[in-house]
Amino acid sequence: MLRALVLLMISLAGGAFAHGEPHPAHQQQTTPVVASAPLPFAMGGAFNLIDQNGQARSQIDPDGRAQLVFFGYANCPGICPTAFATMADTVDRLAEQGIPVRPILITVDPTRDTVTNMGAPLARLHPDFIGLTGSEAALAQAYKAFGVESKVEYTDPDKGAIYSHGSFIFLLDAQGEVLTLLPPILHTDRMVEIVRGYLTATD
Repeated sequence: MLRALVLLMISLAGGAFAHGEPHPAHQQQTTPVVASAPLPFAMGGAFNLIDQNGQARSQIDPDGRAQLVFFGYANCPGICPTAFATMADTVDRLAEQGIPVRPILITVDPTRDTVTNMGAPLARLHPDFIGLTGSEAALAQAYKAFGVESKVEYTDPDKGAIYSHGSFIFLLDAQGEVLTLLPPILHTDRMVEIVRGYLTATD
């Protein structure tokens, strides 16, 4: 049942993309989203990973911030930069309104996304961006909790392995509870509106 619901939402949102292929980066969401509606299925759970500073992190934000979580990879040539930029812009816009939110990447490519090399590309996007990696077992636990699947579609001679994977951005509260799923193709204005609706509804 959960898988069927997730697949339905993926089909409505545009699905997962192989990261060397075109994608609708500026497509507007046409189906209204109720800003504070709870998810109709269970999603998310505990994880224990390592950030780009070598610090252990779980699904609970240590500073009490809400979190925008995306599963991808820091050096992605496709949809990840679109999602990252939208997350960064959304975080800045919400900060201006007094709503602190942290952008987080959980890697699907731990071979390339290591503690030593994730920090620089993420810092260029936003100073608060956190990149998370970990052991194969620890990452598998996170993928399973959030229903994320990934696979190598092909190997680019210059860019290396090109992955396809789930493309949702997950909105979590400070305790790591999933509030909603957001397609990365949403315009920043709409994403800010939705996130603000959930976070102010839980104040």
